[in-house]
Amino acid sequence: MPVFMLDERLLFPPPAFAEDGLLAVGGDLSVERLLLAYRSGIFPWYSEDEPLLWWSPDPRMVITPESLHVSRRLSRVLRSGRFTVTLDTCFAEVMGRCASVPRPRQRGTWIVRDMIDAYVRLHAEGYAHSIECWQEGALCGGLYGVSLGGCFFGESMFSLQPDASKVALVRLVEQCAAWGMPLIDCQTPNPHLRRMGAFEMARARFMRELKLALEKKTRRGRWFFDNARSAAQD
Repeated sequence: MPVFMLDERLLFPPPAFAEDGLLAVGGDLSVERLLLAYRSGIFPWYSEDEPLLWWSPDPRMVITPESLHVSRRLSRVLRSGRFTVTLDTCFAEVMGRCASVPRPRQRGTWIVRDMIDAYVRLHAEGYAHSIECWQEGALCGGLYGVSLGGCFFGESMFSLQPDASKVALVRLVEQCAAWGMPLIDCQTPNPHLRRMGAFEMARARFMRELKLALEKKTRRGRWFFDNARSAAQD
């Protein structure tokens, strides 16, 4: 199947045309195009030495409130109050840490400067959100992504302390469940997320689930946990 070349027109080919996940090349990272991409089950992913690439993998890795698995050890960590968790307090810093913290068997980063600028704009428009994990006042883990309707599209996570990113993910999934958001997109297979209950979903099914999730109202603007205190203070 072909890889489509995008131009200034605000459109994407159907995700079913994606070959090995890669659907299209080109376009831009405007707020409007990014929102259209996510609504269409598509996301950008490229390195500094590559053109702008758009993906829609098959299968898709997702996690739901029902599938979330919290081990007994992680439950103890959550109860201990070791970490404080916040929402949308330092979005750009979380993205920067996701870009800079080294990962095993990974050289460099796909979170290039243009991506950071684009998602900071999405955050300013109320569509992109960060979940931060703190220990003794220092940012030690977190994740960020995009929210539309009843779906949270996870983009990346980082951890400077053991379990910090796991705690951030658990609190995110719990809050999504409280808000009636049934779908958390994890994009591509990841053994770390699989151990926490993420599973692969055929793209055709993902598109059906996404369509249903998008019927819900988008929680646009800064996010706060439902309780008035930190999510870690149980």
